[in-house]
Amino acid sequence: MELEEFDTDQYKGRAVREMMPDEQPREKLLKYGPESLSNAELLAILLRTGSKGMNVVDTSRALLDRFRGLRNLSKQDWQSLKIIPGIAQVKALTLEAVFELARRIQMESLGDEVTITTPEMAAAYFMPRLRDLKHEEFYVAFLNNSKVLTGYKKISSGSSTATVVDPAEVMRQAILNHANSILLVHNHPSGYLKESKADITLTNRLSEAGNMLGVPVIDHIIIAGDGYISLRNKNILT
Repeated sequence: MELEEFDTDQYKGRAVREMMPDEQPREKLLKYGPESLSNAELLAILLRTGSKGMNVVDTSRALLDRFRGLRNLSKQDWQSLKIIPGIAQVKALTLEAVFELARRIQMESLGDEVTITTPEMAAAYFMPRLRDLKHEEFYVAFLNNSKVLTGYKKISSGSSTATVVDPAEVMRQAILNHANSILLVHNHPSGYLKESKADITLTNRLSEAGNMLGVPVIDHIIIAGDGYISLRNKNILT
């Protein structure tokens, strides 16, 4: 997507070396700890250097302002981050990698062995992965007899409004991964928290196929932003 030019003149100030020691991000971190730093200062440590006429802290502030905060910034791909002068490919890739690590940490915060017996548990695990995407992704999660998550697989990735899912591939992955049951998960990038007719049709097809193969579908979770719905809770999946 083509992004409009971003004016950075308002951010041009002193070089970091001209700041008092207590104002310099690394020195401030050493002396007072990470909680003492602003979001811009923490980003500045990752970026390391600014650009001509704009120090690294001001570059970080420009990033946060352009994308209206840290949460929206974390949703961007590296190509979008390059709109700010001084953010070349290496820095943009570094930021995208850090945000991906943050999502994985949140997913792993539930522990090494994740048991999924409720929609809340399913949403807590997959929401960090899916809630900020700008396109739809569809996952199948594999559970053993005790409802312990043994793995998951992305089946398809689509546009901002839809993705194509092959039921045969879902069942093939379930069998390959020795699943006793499966959980379906996908996202609505629009934030619209309601199942579509296509969602219902697909769920019914996969449920029927799973029952025939002895791998029941326990639920279909749709994540939209910070919210989610369970098709089992809505009596769409029986």
